[in-house]
Amino acid sequence: MTGRRSKVERLIEERDLDGIGDELVDGWTATGDDRTSLRDLARRFNVRLLSATMDRAGGHALGGDPETTYAVLNGEGGVSAGRRAEVRSQLERAGVDVDELEGSFVTYQAIRSYVTDVRGAKRDEPDDAERIDSVRTTIQRLIARTSAVAEGNLERLRETGRLTLGDFRLTVDVRVYCRDCGAQRGVIDLIDDGGCECE
Repeated sequence: MTGRRSKVERLIEERDLDGIGDELVDGWTATGDDRTSLRDLARRFNVRLLSATMDRAGGHALGGDPETTYAVLNGEGGVSAGRRAEVRSQLERAGVDVDELEGSFVTYQAIRSYVTDVRGAKRDEPDDAERIDSVRTTIQRLIARTSAVAEGNLERLRETGRLTLGDFRLTVDVRVYCRDCGAQRGVIDLIDDGGCECE
């Protein structure tokens, strides 16, 4: 690519983020479960950027790992304003310009521009079978997670005497009802059967 360098290119060079460019391309072009979203790649890049900044400022003296520090700065997980201010002050005392640092963090759009325009990466889109398989797996995981959470909470209520419940088995049944043809079946069965009775 000629002309003005992208933000990601410039930061990789300025902050000596060796290898991160290849990681971004590999993550974006991977297939199956190894494929990484642009948002996750942007987060990975920003954590590496923060890590390099903390190292320059004497990372050991700062304490905390870059992942946690980034999450706090970003307000992830409902972190309090007080905790965020505390981490900002800690970084500033170590000589980090936090406003400049946060201004350096990249968006997923910047990552997409880097991997496609700068690196010329192309991504193989999944075929129909892979896509259907991916959707089935995602739904099955959500159903299993819902079942586990519900079961765990019911058991806790029972153990603390807040709920009367004998030996139980919990079933999560997600069904799809087609208003056009009237078919009603479990969501996984619907996927496996290739749809409902509609033409």
